[in-house]
Amino acid sequence: MDDRDDISRLSRLKKRANRLPLLPGVYIMKNKNDEIIYIGKAKALKNRVTQYFGGGSGHTAKVRKMVSNVDHFEYIVCDSEFEALILENSLIKQNQPKYNILLKDDKGYSYVKITNDKWKKITFSRSADKRGEYIGPYSSLYVVKETVDEARKIFKLPDCSRSFDKPSKPCLNYHIGICDAPCRGKMSLGSYLENVNAAVDFIKHGGADSETEAELNEKMLAAAERLDFETAAKLRDRINAMKRIREKQKVVRATYKSEDVIASALLGETAAVSVFIFRNYRLSDKQVFLFDGISDRESLYEEFLQRYYLEKEDIPARVLIDVSADFSATGRWLTEKSGHNVSFINPKLGEQKALLDMCLNNAAETLSQKAERTGREMSVLDELARLLGLPSAPRYIEAYDISNTAGSENVAGMIVYKDGRPFKPAYKRFKIKSFLGQDDFRSMAEVLDRRFTEYEKGEDEGFAVLPDLILLDGGFGQMSAVRPVLEKHGITVPLFGMVKDSKHRTRAIAAEGGDISIKSNRAAFTFITGIQDEVHRFAIGYHKKRRSKSMLASELTEIEGIGKARAAALLKHFKTVKAIKAATSDELAAAPGMTKAAADAVYKHFHEEL
Repeated sequence: MDDRDDISRLSRLKKRANRLPLLPGVYIMKNKNDEIIYIGKAKALKNRVTQYFGGGSGHTAKVRKMVSNVDHFEYIVCDSEFEALILENSLIKQNQPKYNILLKDDKGYSYVKITNDKWKKITFSRSADKRGEYIGPYSSLYVVKETVDEARKIFKLPDCSRSFDKPSKPCLNYHIGICDAPCRGKMSLGSYLENVNAAVDFIKHGGADSETEAELNEKMLAAAERLDFETAAKLRDRINAMKRIREKQKVVRATYKSEDVIASALLGETAAVSVFIFRNYRLSDKQVFLFDGISDRESLYEEFLQRYYLEKEDIPARVLIDVSADFSATGRWLTEKSGHNVSFINPKLGEQKALLDMCLNNAAETLSQKAERTGREMSVLDELARLLGLPSAPRYIEAYDISNTAGSENVAGMIVYKDGRPFKPAYKRFKIKSFLGQDDFRSMAEVLDRRFTEYEKGEDEGFAVLPDLILLDGGFGQMSAVRPVLEKHGITVPLFGMVKDSKHRTRAIAAEGGDISIKSNRAAFTFITGIQDEVHRFAIGYHKKRRSKSMLASELTEIEGIGKARAAALLKHFKTVKAIKAATSDELAAAPGMTKAAADAVYKHFHEEL
């Protein structure tokens, strides 16, 4: 489809969308083969559907792709938004449209696997085949992983993939007492398999329950009575390990008997949603979902909650969630579905907030694995996004600082943080060209103007990426100077300042509505301070370099036979002051524009004290 055909298609669709009623309902997008590719609901059909065909500004890549495939659409008017919600869920369930959020996590049936190797190992698997012994199936992979982990720790079994036929150096697990380290070559195969079989029996017969513990106590006492102290000691260690695990499990407890905890982490257009399921006051299951093409949290949850609870029968009365939004329509639907009142709660303090933070960290950790970053880096980016009111965590951050000495050698530095880390290949230096003297506001405006002019040219790869966030070293004055520049280039990137106190320490973030204090948000405070320090270091480093060159050039012109042209040529040829001073007279003479007499004069100037 060429551009004219596409413009005609969008015009036709928008014209039809403008004729839709301002009533709640469901809209059904179809491609040219009459296949359903997306189903959505709306409070007002006209307002919602026309948004798709208005040019695409602000749409995610996923939405733009969907719109590019829409040939026509249908709609169904409903009596209420709640009715539209129910109908939307039903239609999505029936048709499974390509562009709707389809929940896929690590669920499904899972198994405990005992390999059929010579040195058998206990692990987990999502499928059962003939290559081992399997216990299960279980509906929760989380439960399987926890069970395997518990069994390994209690019976001190390895969690590595090593071969134990040849002795090798043990890992940390041996040194901290959670593995017997058969890799050392000091444990017989028979003793090892005895521990494996005991662990399998432990998994099959209830795990760390009181009955199992009582049985082990009886065996321990019996072993002690017959003076088999080695066996008694092993049983004692197993009992103690079971007790420690139970205590560990008690840490993750809910205040209420039954509730779900939902939190999300966003990075660009990628999102991870974590769900903690608490039943009988304990964490009974955990799920994580990954999505692409997400614009913001509220739109993510608008679809996610409906998809997630559509097939659920066990719906709790309380759902903790990490956004303050209106979920009343979803709450009414779940109330009707479950037969009891369901409320969505966004706690700010206390134990419930701690559970929510734990769930958020879990989502951030999952997202970090996809982005090949640490969970801490993802968490701080997510925290920064919430603090600044950004739709998602900023993956690509640019920061700017100006450096000069009383207006001389006026320069700027641009640094880049990518996925929470300095990305030095994208760092840029600028020499202020449009005026002389000291004016940080004009300097900042010039630098941003040049940066986005290069972006429009598309010739320099270092300027090809549009940032998710711009940070200026300074306050509202710098922001006011730069804002018209962004408007000139049609750039809508969020813009903030980094404000320092009287001792040049980071104090706050300058925003449109006033300063945002960040000292109470420790992770964000440390992160912003790091950015501010890094951009200052980079800018002042460039300033010092230019200043030293300028001072040297001035010193060179004082030498007989050396004018500005020769001084500049020497600097260009030798690169550094140190290299000029270390050069011999012959090496100086070989430089472009130099004569033997001029070279001797330079050499004598720098070596006259010798």
